[in-house]
Amino acid sequence: MALVRILACLLAALALNCAAAPFGVRLGTEKIVLDTPPGFSDTGDLASPRLQDLAASLTPASNRILLFALTDADYRRFTQGDRLEWSRYMIAVTPKGLENVRVGVEQFATLVSDALRGLGKPVQTTDVIRFLEKEPEGKAHLLAELKREPTLVSVLQATRLPPVPGETFWQSSRPQYLFFTTTIFLARGRALQISVYLVTENRPDLDWLTSTTERWREELVRLNR
Repeated sequence: MALVRILACLLAALALNCAAAPFGVRLGTEKIVLDTPPGFSDTGDLASPRLQDLAASLTPASNRILLFALTDADYRRFTQGDRLEWSRYMIAVTPKGLENVRVGVEQFATLVSDALRGLGKPVQTTDVIRFLEKEPEGKAHLLAELKREPTLVSVLQATRLPPVPGETFWQSSRPQYLFFTTTIFLARGRALQISVYLVTENRPDLDWLTSTTERWREELVRLNR
């Protein structure tokens, strides 16, 4: 059993190293280069139906999933059959209807309007956890508009998570809250949407969430110049 465990760790480390390299996806005539921020690994090579289903639950069926990433630690736990911590993860998608389209400013504005419709005004509160405690489970609230430019929009949202019935990758006996960013921007004329997720039981590290989002977007823009 010790040998099997060692081999599993070596295979996990090898898979982790392979997953860390940038890779390209074809969107019409354009090849878009994708990568994950340091500390995260794309799960595409795992070809896991369970992870694919989880990724699909994060975005509408009208979007094509380009990347779904876990922390390196959770990636390693998954390959070893251990329970995931599942506190930080991220996804990159593109609208299926625009894969072959070079998106202009007006079309981008329409895309943003459709994607972020109904968010309302940012919540005014000094204690977001206390606010979410009193709100319905699963209802997302806009906390802040982080950026708004002609070809870039980024927002911060939060919700109180409902209990998850049956077996899950993780478990917690305490209430949990999900904080996440949604960022839509253009890369080589193609529309990309990235989201970074943070699950917590108490005070969230919003500085980490927003800075990771911005650094990831900047790196994707740099890779696709």
